[in-house]
Amino acid sequence: MGTFQMGKYKIPTKARVIFNLWAIARDPKHWPNANCFKPERFYESCIDYKGTNFQYLKFGAGRRMCPSVAFGVANAELRLAQLLHHFDWKLPRGMKAEELSMTEGFGASVSRKDPLYLIVTPYR
Repeated sequence: MGTFQMGKYKIPTKARVIFNLWAIARDPKHWPNANCFKPERFYESCIDYKGTNFQYLKFGAGRRMCPSVAFGVANAELRLAQLLHHFDWKLPRGMKAEELSMTEGFGASVSRKDPLYLIVTPYR
């Protein structure tokens, strides 16, 4: 049996290798302010989220990618457009957007540590 050299590590043939995608996605060498929620970092990106670019690896890629990503994206966009069209949204008690905590909670999936409360009024 042979081995594969990856950096300073020797990996035996047929070994199972598990990557820590959480740590990769927060590596400050590749992601400035890696622990900050900054979706705007992808605004000017030419990266396709559909599984061929590995910057989005934590969301799945290649043949392990979610098979219904196109349906999910279209469904999410439609629901969001309907909510934005029919309602006005405000933060409670005069809170500013800069005051929101985007700290993540730990669990099987990543979610906000603290709930987000909004004041919703029908659009007239």
